[in-house]
Amino acid sequence: MFDLEKELPNYVSEAVDAVEFKLVRDVSDLEDDRTTFHPVMAHQIFGENEKIFGYKDLKVKLYYTAGPLNIFLSIDYSHKLSFEEHNITPDDITSLISEKLPAGCYYTNIDEFCNVVRKADAFQPFGDKIVQFDVQTGDSGNERHFEIYFCDPTTPKFFSYHARFESFIMWYIDAASYIEQDDHRWLFFFCYEKYVNKDGKTCYASAGYGTVYQYYAYPEHVRPRISQLIVLPPFQKLGIGSRLIRTIYDHFESNKKVLDITVEDPSEDFQSIRNYIDAKLCKDLPAFQPEKLRGGFCKEMVTEAKAKAKINPLQCRRIYEILRLFHTNTNNDEEYRLYRLDVKKRLNMMYIVHKRNIEKAEKRGMDVTAAKLGMTPLTERLEQLQEEYNMLEHEYHRVIKKLKELN
Repeated sequence: MFDLEKELPNYVSEAVDAVEFKLVRDVSDLEDDRTTFHPVMAHQIFGENEKIFGYKDLKVKLYYTAGPLNIFLSIDYSHKLSFEEHNITPDDITSLISEKLPAGCYYTNIDEFCNVVRKADAFQPFGDKIVQFDVQTGDSGNERHFEIYFCDPTTPKFFSYHARFESFIMWYIDAASYIEQDDHRWLFFFCYEKYVNKDGKTCYASAGYGTVYQYYAYPEHVRPRISQLIVLPPFQKLGIGSRLIRTIYDHFESNKKVLDITVEDPSEDFQSIRNYIDAKLCKDLPAFQPEKLRGGFCKEMVTEAKAKAKINPLQCRRIYEILRLFHTNTNNDEEYRLYRLDVKKRLNMMYIVHKRNIEKAEKRGMDVTAAKLGMTPLTERLEQLQEEYNMLEHEYHRVIKKLKELN
């Protein structure tokens, strides 16, 4: 007899474990567990607790052809609860996922999908090739070949492909949203792996992409903002994210109408990559030499960073702090102390401004009781400040380690 109360925990699945992706190059990949990867988040599909209810031994297969990214969706389980038998309604997995997929753009029949896989070798990248590079992998030093292509809204027939690629962001980018395809200010940079299949044919696999929105800046300038950037898990740790960012920089470098380049709500990983690229670009500039860095942050740094790579002032300040730490002797107590004070002064600026505003308001005779109660006590604020600094220095050392490896 089925004991619902006892069995119920077996019908709750962690979505990030139950959902599995594949980038299918050959039909044989469908049965190869080595080609499987999982999402890092699922709350944008299944809710904040990222759980799927109503299925035992659940496996959600979301497979893509490696090049054109045609989609196959299948739900496998050993048993499913039902309203008729158990007075419980299970989650409608297909509806929840299909809402995030391009309309009518996925297969549910595995035989049909296999036929699509066999034809996918003919896929060719959209747009214009602007970069190609090789990456050595493994102890044997095997070379993998990659190409980056540029597209804009006038590129023929690529929007449906982009919509399929974009469906990944819900599983890998927090607070993700799809772009409006009818907006002409979007630009696209797609990275593909170029490989030879078992029949000796040259093929392309989709690896990652970045999107850029060109904001207007008075009076006749533009301020590009990197909006989405994703590298699919099978292609991570190969430097593709860095290549995409640098390619975007290079695209705008000679454009005199571009003021600077910004990033929309960067993740920690993205910010780390960006910090490394920008630090590498700035470290040989005159304004970022050790004697200048020890003198503190200055307008000369902003000017040179902007001229070199359209780096905005806020990001320039981060690069100054990274490169100053790079050249700081942390075994020299005074030198290291001066560096920490400089960074903490910047971190604490908003707290100091808020405190001064309260004091000014109080001098004018205003009631600031509520504002004072909302202020973090000084002792607690000092602890917070130290914690903020420690986290920041840890991240800066990650970047510095890469810079030293470069040297």
